[in-house]
Amino acid sequence: MNARTRSIERKAAGISILVALQALACAFFLADLVGDVVADGIGLHLVIEGMAAIALLVAVVLGSFQVRSLIAAARRDEAAVAAAQGAMSDLIALRFAEWQLTAAEADVALFALKGCDIAEIAALRGSAAGTVRAQLTRVYAKAGVDSQSGLIALFLEELIALPDRGPSAPLG
Repeated sequence: MNARTRSIERKAAGISILVALQALACAFFLADLVGDVVADGIGLHLVIEGMAAIALLVAVVLGSFQVRSLIAAARRDEAAVAAAQGAMSDLIALRFAEWQLTAAEADVALFALKGCDIAEIAALRGSAAGTVRAQLTRVYAKAGVDSQSGLIALFLEELIALPDRGPSAPLG
């Protein structure tokens, strides 16, 4: 579960508690209103109290809908992130196969895509920096790029789909 989902769930829990407290207050006010109307009849004070109770009831209903909306949004976001992660993983595997990377080259390329520099990749793989540098050079050549940023941009370019704007539409 990512930080955004946890944040939404905390907000939903907070709003749920608030809605529950509002529902209790609304039940109290409505019961008090009914008791006062039975005992004293309808007066200006009770009409105002009734309007306040109705406003509180509306807030309870709207709060409930807001909680449902937050939870649904969190679930949609989580599903979208999972789909994007799967798509990225599939795209990486496809490109690595197309480029005919060796297992070591694929491993080094994956670390490069994650933003690791040569020293970090060497430390993670337990190999020499020169070996990693040579492997990255072969990866870049097979991918048709000349740098780590070029490799990353290659994947981002395939994942970012701009809307069709037509031949003369500006990007901005």
